[in-house]
Amino acid sequence: MSETDALRGFLGKWEAQWPEWKVAEAFVPVSQRERAQAWFALREELAEAAWGEGDARPGDAKLGWWAEELDGWSRGLRRHPLGLTLQKLPAPWANLAACLPALRASRERPQGLEPAMFALEPYAEALAGVAQHLFDSATPAPARNVVVSLLAERVLRHPGAATPLGDLDVRGWARGLLAQWPAPAQGSRPGRIHAAIVRGRLQRFAGGKPVPMSRPGVLFTAWRAARG
Repeated sequence: MSETDALRGFLGKWEAQWPEWKVAEAFVPVSQRERAQAWFALREELAEAAWGEGDARPGDAKLGWWAEELDGWSRGLRRHPLGLTLQKLPAPWANLAACLPALRASRERPQGLEPAMFALEPYAEALAGVAQHLFDSATPAPARNVVVSLLAERVLRHPGAATPLGDLDVRGWARGLLAQWPAPAQGSRPGRIHAAIVRGRLQRFAGGKPVPMSRPGVLFTAWRAARG
C-alpha cells in the first residue's frame, strides 16, 4: 500500500465516523478541506488511543509513539501517513507532543465535570494553537470550548455505557456540557463547524434522539458556524 493510499484510509476512517462532514465541508474553503480532514483524523487517532475501551497499555504506547512523531514533525521528519498533509504545514507540533501526557492522564475517571475539564486544558490549548496555524485564523478557539468539545466526543464515543466518566451517567454529562457550551463562534472556520456538529450530536443524544444529525440539520448548523 502506498503512503497516499494509507492517508486515504485514515481520512476515510474518520469520515465514516462523522458522515455529517461530507455535507458540512461545503462551507470550508476548498484549499483547506484535505488538511481539515487530516487534522480531525489526527485528533481522532489521539482520542482513540487515550479513551479506547479495554487495556490502557496499548493506548499509552500509541500516545508515546505519537509524542515522538509530532516532535519529529517539528523537525521536518515524519512516519505516519497523516504527515503527508500535515507535517509540511508550519504549526506548533512540538507543543502538541508535549501536552499529550495531559490527554493520557484524562483516561482516569475524574471526580466530576470540572476536574475533568481542568485536566484537559493543557491539551486543549495545544490543539487550539495548532488549528490557529493550520487554518490561518486570527485568534485560537477558547481552550475551555475545546475542552467541552473533547469531553462531548468522549461521551459520544461510548453512548451505551452507564458511567463512562466519574460518577455521572452519560446523559448527565451531556446536559452538564451543553449548559456551559455556547454555539461555536471563535477560532478557525473548520474548527467551528466541527465543534458545531459535535455539539449538535450531543444535543440529540441528551434529548434521547438518534445520532448522527440529519442532512438539513447539518446544513443549518454548518452554515451558522461558518458565519462565526
